[in-house]
Amino acid sequence: QVQVVQSGGGVVQPGGSLRLSCVASGNIGGVAPMAWYRQAPGKQRELVATIMSDDTTNIDDSVKGRFTISRDAGTNSVYLEISDLRPEDTAVYSCNILTANGSDHRLYWGQGTQVTVSS
Repeated sequence: QVQVVQSGGGVVQPGGSLRLSCVASGNIGGVAPMAWYRQAPGKQRELVATIMSDDTTNIDDSVKGRFTISRDAGTNSVYLEISDLRPEDTAVYSCNILTANGSDHRLYWGQGTQVTVSS
């Protein structure tokens, strides 16, 4: 079993910055791909950033230049740093990890964290 715990988030003023954290523990089976999604009120969940097992990253074009994803492989942690926050960044942010143990691939999600950008 794998547990994924998120931290960070909260209320931030426009133009501010914050860092979201996500830590996975349990039977992960090595360095695994991880990703950050967000879901704004009334909208579908969207993928914003991914980091692969080889640390290759991808940031959605809509947030490129403001969002950065990174990881600490030693602690199975992934981080999402967001700068120049805008009201449209208000959403629930969730991370996931894709574990692989042999041919058994499973996706685990964190509990989600609210980010509200407001003055």
